[in-house]
Amino acid sequence: MKRQAFNPYLTEYEYIPDGEPYLFGDRVYVYGSHDRFGAPMFCMNDYVCWSAPADDLSDWRYEGVIYRKNQDPKNRLGIRLLFAPDVARGVDGKYYLYYAFDFMGIMGVAVSDSPTGPFEFYGHVQYADGTVWGRKKGDSFPFDPGIFVDDDGRVYLYSGFYTPVPGIVTGFRSLEFGGGYVLELEQDMKTIRTPEKLLFPKEGPGSFVGHEFFEASSMRKYNGKYYFVYSSRHNHELCYAVSNRPTEGFRFGGTLVSNGDLFLDGKEDESHASNYIGNTHGGILHLNGKYYIFYHRHTNRSSYARQACAEEITMDENGMFRQAEMTSCGLNGGPLKGVGTYPARIACNLWSKDGTGRYDCKNPKKAFAEHPYFTQDKKDGDGSARQYIANMRDGAVAGFKYFVMGEAKEISVELAGKAKGKMLVSGNRDFSAINAEIPVENLNNVKTDFTAKLIAGKGKRALYFEYKGEGYVDFISFTLK
Repeated sequence: MKRQAFNPYLTEYEYIPDGEPYLFGDRVYVYGSHDRFGAPMFCMNDYVCWSAPADDLSDWRYEGVIYRKNQDPKNRLGIRLLFAPDVARGVDGKYYLYYAFDFMGIMGVAVSDSPTGPFEFYGHVQYADGTVWGRKKGDSFPFDPGIFVDDDGRVYLYSGFYTPVPGIVTGFRSLEFGGGYVLELEQDMKTIRTPEKLLFPKEGPGSFVGHEFFEASSMRKYNGKYYFVYSSRHNHELCYAVSNRPTEGFRFGGTLVSNGDLFLDGKEDESHASNYIGNTHGGILHLNGKYYIFYHRHTNRSSYARQACAEEITMDENGMFRQAEMTSCGLNGGPLKGVGTYPARIACNLWSKDGTGRYDCKNPKKAFAEHPYFTQDKKDGDGSARQYIANMRDGAVAGFKYFVMGEAKEISVELAGKAKGKMLVSGNRDFSAINAEIPVENLNNVKTDFTAKLIAGKGKRALYFEYKGEGYVDFISFTLK
């Protein structure tokens, strides 16, 4: 690769949640919704696309805006928001983009000759008589499309949402919120061929107890088996189910990734997750013999500024995946170098002395006023924006995984804020052994570097930084040398 790959894997000023990765030709393309930093709601920007060479997942390229919210004739004023999309290549060789406008209860389709667009409005998913899906009483609520074209050319659309939405159940129509549904489309990619079917009940018989379907449908096929990825009622985890058929027989596989590392090694306490949690959405990529799960993390003490992350996952001899842990080096193919300068924004673990929590709570900025958080120093879309960890107070910890240590003998941190204390560095999250103690002297709202000797041992290591002292620090970067 041209350079090392980090998490989040896109540039620091970009906020692409719900990422669906696909290999088209010799490039990997990621399609997601598009958050606006500092916004009061999800997905306020238009769809864009990023891509990378199949042999270099460090080299992501911005492909520009591929579809604008006001291109759909039912949203000419652009008031409705483009929630999570999905893309598939049809049997005609064209690329089809599926989307749902927030909680409008219909699903749109756009088409392009290129995976990077521009996409043009094509229609809405509809019945053969022209009735738009979601407009008949008894239809399920169209939401979070997962589009899948099988090897035989048959087209399946997966959709569903757990929670009934106020205002959707009105007068002439009453939509169903039973869980995850599937329907088959004609090869025109928009006309319903077979009636929808409840495939993943959110409760009762057939549900995956403890990990019931909530949203975020995504389908892949590997080695003749169908892998359905979804977000469970816990929201912070992506789970999967597997079957030999695309429309029945699915059995629960397990958790693929949690954006708080919950359910990993038996951890279930949301108030002490490995990061601040919230909803997640993503899909699997199979590339060069490896599998990756794409997901997102939350920033800015908000559910409305989410960033794209990915981790390698391992498939066993039975075709089952193990849960991945969050890392700073997800697409890198291994640990990062134990020398050089690294931005603090690539921390995969972050918590306060009082633990963590959910950003989807009421008034999160107030609830987490004493907690550290990822943020940036300029407005949304500014290419010169720099991201950092803000508000690390006494007992706050930022963790980075993993590095190949052994060469570095010194460590420095670039900090801002107003503080007096020290930054402890350890390879253990419990700080049972201290590898460096960096004095932070009279930091007073000026970016300053502080340095200390480092004794970190050799081999694959995590690095945890804990601030101890008065005031707060903004953690910008660290250097191993």
